[in-house]
Parts: sequence; C-alpha cells; structure tokens
Amino acid sequence: MRNFIIFILTAWLGCSFGFVAAQGRQAPPESSPVKWYSMETADSLRNKTPKKIFIDVYTDWCGWCKVMDKNTFTDPKVADYLNKYFYSVKLDAEQKTPIIFNGHTFNFMPEHRSHELAIALLQGRMSYPNIVYMNEEGQPIQAVPGYQTPEVILPILVFFAENHYQKLSWEDYNKSIWPTHPVNKN
Repeated sequence: MRNFIIFILTAWLGCSFGFVAAQGRQAPPESSPVKWYSMETADSLRNKTPKKIFIDVYTDWCGWCKVMDKNTFTDPKVADYLNKYFYSVKLDAEQKTPIIFNGHTFNFMPEHRSHELAIALLQGRMSYPNIVYMNEEGQPIQAVPGYQTPEVILPILVFFAENHYQKLSWEDYNKSIWPTHPVNKN
C-alpha cells in the first residue's frame, strides 16, 4: 500500500510540474517590445517592402531560449533595432504545422523530430537558441547559434542589417565600425 501511495504522489507531482513547465512554453506575450511575425507574414511583407528577416529558432524545452526572450528581446535598444531593420520571426523548430516560405511548403519531419524549415535554415546543425539572418530576397546570410545578451547581439544586428558583412570581416568590423557606431554610443 505504501508503494502505491508513493507512486500516486510521484505521478501527481510529475503531472503538476509538467503543467507548470508547459505554462512557460508559450510564445512571447503581445506586450513584447519586438514585433514578431509568422514566417508567412514576414515573407509577404518582405515581398512588398524589402527588409531583412531575423529568425529566432527555438524549442519549447530550451531554457536558454526562454532566458533570451526575457533578457535580450526585452532590451529597448535590441527591440528598437529589430523593429526598424528586420521582420522578426520566432520559429519553433519542433512545430507540427506546415509553413509556406518562398513558394515552398515545409513540413514537420517526424524522423528528425524537427521542422523541415528549421533543418534547412540551420543546415542540419540543430542547436538552440539559433538566430538566422536572411537578406531581402529571403536567402539565408548566416546562422548564429547560442545564447546572446543584448551587448552581444546588438553589434551582430548592425553587422547584418547595414550590410557590413558584405565588405568587412567580423574582426575588421569590430575594430573599425562598431566602436564608433551611433547605436553603440547611446
């Protein structure tokens, strides 16, 4: 009888913790300072008014993704820069719904437990969080994996948004452009 009671309590606690964890797995609230779009909406907007696309590839179980939502994407400088220069997208790498992007339908791939679009954007290197930068034509420029603080992500945003990546190496940009960039001075 004692083992049965322990089993029931353990099962109840497990379900309770699972429910509490699931509550934190939602998309950013409507009050997020970053204007988040679906992939389809970003693609449509990009076709009408060209802008680069910023894709936050995440999963529900990724702790660092949640920290980035809380600490990085709420930073006013980061949010302002993203809203001005990018169509920002949150892409759940494990979502089951199809996504139409650039005229192609991408589906969930159960054998990989990942979405086909996430696999394509990350070139099969599935790690989270992972930020993908795309040009105005909807072609990937670069994926940048790992958690990024506001101080780390801001120079990267400027590097891609202002096309410095086309003329300079990251090292040269960090030596010549970023130290005197107006965003860095505020």
